[in-house]
Amino acid sequence: MAEGALVGILMGSESDLPVMSKAAEVLRALGVPYEMSISSAHRLPEETARYAQEARARGLEVLIAGAGMAAHLAGVLAAHTTLPVIGVPLASGALKGMDALLSTVQMPPGIPVATVGIDGARNAAYLACAILSIKHPQYARALEDFREKMRQGLREAAERLREGEV
Repeated sequence: MAEGALVGILMGSESDLPVMSKAAEVLRALGVPYEMSISSAHRLPEETARYAQEARARGLEVLIAGAGMAAHLAGVLAAHTTLPVIGVPLASGALKGMDALLSTVQMPPGIPVATVGIDGARNAAYLACAILSIKHPQYARALEDFREKMRQGLREAAERLREGEV
């Protein structure tokens, strides 16, 4: 595991990596230390529970979990830790992620999972950074810098459009 990691990114299988790596890209760009792993709520239930139970003691402050279909990974993590857990429902199967979205967002009272949109790994990372910014002001600055660059890019695109360059 990555030393000094504040965010743990978990996915149910290696096939989830193309989407979940987008969370890692955002965290890396914002300077947030993270670790990534694969753990299945159904195929590795003991390991998944242990990861969640030991996360706080290892210094993690937020967990991001991506899974498709039944999508119980985020819920299993949340059941075994009081750290914030952000679920990323992944588009897969016959329902293209709608089943994952509903099973991630519909958690029982007392075991919440913050849930982003289907394949929303980037937003999960931005939310994790916002949560971390409560305790770590450097991440608040990193988020504000990112948002200002985003706003500036939109202003420039609007100006190009007005000038007929697009």
